[in-house]
Amino acid sequence: MATYINVEIKAKCFRPQQVEAFLLGANAHFMGTDHQADTYFNCPNGRLKLRRGNIENNLIFYSRPDSKGPKQSTFQLTPVADGDAMQALLTHALGVKITVTKKRRIYYLQNVKVHLDELEGLGSFVEIEAGNITDPTKTVEQLQAQCNALMVAFGIEESHLIDNSYSDMVEAGLFDAGR
Repeated sequence: MATYINVEIKAKCFRPQQVEAFLLGANAHFMGTDHQADTYFNCPNGRLKLRRGNIENNLIFYSRPDSKGPKQSTFQLTPVADGDAMQALLTHALGVKITVTKKRRIYYLQNVKVHLDELEGLGSFVEIEAGNITDPTKTVEQLQAQCNALMVAFGIEESHLIDNSYSDMVEAGLFDAGR
């Protein structure tokens, strides 16, 4: 199984229409709106989640630091055909930590994946994932530069950056935090 790299950020998004207008103006490819349920399982190293949606259905293991600003994440991704069976198996084997549901608009700008997320009680967020999954020749430095350029284009300020996972936010009860 291949391991891939992202340089990514998550930020509170106060102007999703502005971000979307930039993406459309840059000829980003819109994949659609996915209604996702991410079930996180108890995992001693990193995070293991089963993503079930109308577009994306994957088992994802990833490791990244909980820090603000662009950070490197390593991940493995396996498509899942039978989400119910996989959920039952992993629940039995590992136990569920938490489930997070969201509405996600998915865009691709070359090798960069951009999510515009809506989470009930948490609000609007933008994620930038500059990755090497479609182009393994991309270096961490190139991915960092892509992520930084889009942060500027989207008007993301330091105070908008989120340092942890949606699962951490839901688990901590950070609803309507306006972060």
